[in-house]
Amino acid sequence: MLEDVTFRIASIDDLPTIVSIYNSTIPSRLVTADTEPVSVDDRLEWFKEHDPNQRPLWMVEYGDEVCGWVSLQSFYGRPAYHATAEISIYLHENFRGKGLGKRILAKVIEECPKVGIDTLLGFIFAHNEPSMKLFLSVGFEKWGYLPEVAELDGMKRDLIIVGKKIDSF
Repeated sequence: MLEDVTFRIASIDDLPTIVSIYNSTIPSRLVTADTEPVSVDDRLEWFKEHDPNQRPLWMVEYGDEVCGWVSLQSFYGRPAYHATAEISIYLHENFRGKGLGKRILAKVIEECPKVGIDTLLGFIFAHNEPSMKLFLSVGFEKWGYLPEVAELDGMKRDLIIVGKKIDSF
């Protein structure tokens, strides 16, 4: 299955699918700090911030089916951080837990030098054990710990910052 996964730059026509996949993760309280579904209009500016040459947003496909998306976003919004990006991966519920995460991370790491990225960051809730395991398995390290910075359904949640230097930059 993993060899049949393809990546392509997202188009504006993909935005409803991106939003649908994103919204499907909200009820789990594992992946995002959003607590209510977002709309396509809510995500339009975010979509426009992506540039295939510097901050790509890829659709991940298996055959003719979209199985998820992955994006690189600027970190902290200051010029000195131009070679650092935050990675976000979201998978359709039918494709979670099937090993796609490693394949996606490998592709993004491979693409980083082409888009001028030498440092990747991920922001993961500490209770999201599957994501922590995934990122650590491909060489990310724990770089930061923010205790009880989020509140989900009345529970305080910790955030872990993971990072990886890209060797081939």
